Amino acid sequence: MNASRILGQLMQQAGGKQAAGGVDVKGMLEGLSRQFGGGQQGGQQGGQASGGIDMKSLLGGGALGLLVGSKRGRRLGGKALKYGAIAGVGALAWKAWQNSRGGAPAAPAEGEPVERLGGQAHEQRSLELLQAVILASRADGHIDESEQALITEQIDALGADRELHDWVEQQLRAPLDAEALARQADSPQAAREIYLVSVAVIDEQNPMERAWLDQLAKALDLEPALAGELERQALAAG
Repeated sequence: MNASRILGQLMQQAGGKQAAGGVDVKGMLEGLSRQFGGGQQGGQQGGQASGGIDMKSLLGGGALGLLVGSKRGRRLGGKALKYGAIAGVGALAWKAWQNSRGGAPAAPAEGEPVERLGGQAHEQRSLELLQAVILASRADGHIDESEQALITEQIDALGADRELHDWVEQQLRAPLDAEALARQADSPQAAREIYLVSVAVIDEQNPMERAWLDQLAKALDLEPALAGELERQALAAG
């Protein structure tokens, strides 16, 4: 699979850089947020924002935008916009961990941030983080079959190979299982990154999505102080 290539392009989208599709996803969503005054939770239905604007058409080729924009209850402003956490997931997760323990030196067993990994280790971590993003995007139960097809198409457009294509389809249909996701973490740093990218695509004001984060924090064995610091880093990175 070529998960590291796809994650890299999603990180570019999250950072506001134009990836393969030429769409600045972060900038576009922030512009929409200003246009609609922060959005209204009840103002989006079936992928349309208030005024009948089709979010998917506006987001164009952004796979990350589709993963988040497909959430029918998603607000456009405020805490919903945390893409920056995906752009710098490894560094931010590491910083959150250091902050939570007063900057004490790290032990080798903690693992390396995804940005420092290479080869198969980078590919494996990328797969873990892609899985976390996909499952978090489904936490409210509102991605239907047509939206699943759109997401798969956009990830294909970023250059996914056939094996990754099949894997993405599987993740879009698999049961939501926080314990199974947590078992994929290859190190404490991986666990922190999995939680951070999940926070980045979740609206914690939605009870179902908040419940998923709580389940995931428990499955990953994150201390409450660390989970809270990861959430603060995600919000600050917005």
